[in-house]
Amino acid sequence: MVVTPKPSTPSSIPFTIRWESLPDDFKLDDEPVENTGQPLIAGALRESLELAGYIQPEMLIAGNLGICATVNNNLVIKAPGWLYVARVEPIVTGRDRRSYTPYLEGGVPKVVMEFLSETDGGEYSSKQTFPPGKWFFYEKILQVPTYVLFDPASGDLEVHQLEEQGYKVKPSDDGDRYWLEDMRLFLGVWQGEKEGRSGYWLRWWDESGNLLLWAVEQAEQNRQQLEAERQKAEAERQRAERLAERLRSLGIDPDDIAVLL
Repeated sequence: MVVTPKPSTPSSIPFTIRWESLPDDFKLDDEPVENTGQPLIAGALRESLELAGYIQPEMLIAGNLGICATVNNNLVIKAPGWLYVARVEPIVTGRDRRSYTPYLEGGVPKVVMEFLSETDGGEYSSKQTFPPGKWFFYEKILQVPTYVLFDPASGDLEVHQLEEQGYKVKPSDDGDRYWLEDMRLFLGVWQGEKEGRSGYWLRWWDESGNLLLWAVEQAEQNRQQLEAERQKAEAERQRAERLAERLRSLGIDPDDIAVLL
């Protein structure tokens, strides 16, 4: 158990934090996500990372997984739409991770994302009293370096970087993408269709500006490469046939040329 006192300011409420394991018999709230698009967006973020060979065994990348902290003796659990932890302790083989407690199970999440919906989920809430708002929890309790807010309906994307005074809006680059230093990747918005959902998606780009592809895109890219190779081979075959016909018209057996070669 680790107790972390937090200094108070004139406008804040003093609080203490304990990082404790969740009891095995603790009943987690089985709250459904706001819509079917949210898990698809979270899954697509992981998929491209996995296909690119980015994900390592010591990392934790998950969607809608509860992050736990005991604040002023009250257990607080927030389940962001997506999170990234650079290094975690391995779990027992054959068991799934039910929740995540920083410091006890590994590091603090480097990136937390929330997907906005029509219902206010407290993503902008700085409420300090129990239950605290998500903004306050990520900024003051967990101190997550990067807090991302994404509206799938409008495609609006906000990236907030933690500084000494709190979260500050991070500017995008010329391509409307955001460089996430902890992941060494760019994050941006892409519009199109995947898995029957047409709309806005979050996508990754590497340091060179290359889009990290989904499986369906990789399959299409491979198909196009195979088709280009087939067309090239067919063109070579036709060229060889025309050459053979030309030689025959001159009274030369192409097979004799082949033997000489």
